[in-house]
Amino acid sequence: QVQLVESGGGLVQAGGSLRLSCAASGRTFSSWAMGWFRQAPGKEREFVAAISLSGSSTNYADSVKGRFTISRDNVKKTVYLQMNSLKPEDTAVYYCAARTSASYSGTYSARREYAVWGQGTQVTVSS
Repeated sequence: QVQLVESGGGLVQAGGSLRLSCAASGRTFSSWAMGWFRQAPGKEREFVAAISLSGSSTNYADSVKGRFTISRDNVKKTVYLQMNSLKPEDTAVYYCAARTSASYSGTYSARREYAVWGQGTQVTVSS
């Protein structure tokens, strides 16, 4: 079983940037497809971005496309979310998620498809 720990959240002004990191434990990180979700106060947790086992495939929510970039380093067992041109509506707790993906080379965007979750990191964007 993999365990996930997010970091890199904080307070930033609109238009600024942050990079979130999600460090995974366990020996089989390269067998886990990864995703980022976020949850704003009073709202459902929503999909942000996903990446395949090798990192060759990525997928983004329309609201972040062109501003956010997901990447992974299988040697460091870490997945990243680079967030640029941040907006106040990006304010949320951001969660890293993982699921096994033995041979599927694509990505997963549904919350129910992920089995393991981190504790979340707060991102606040001021206007």
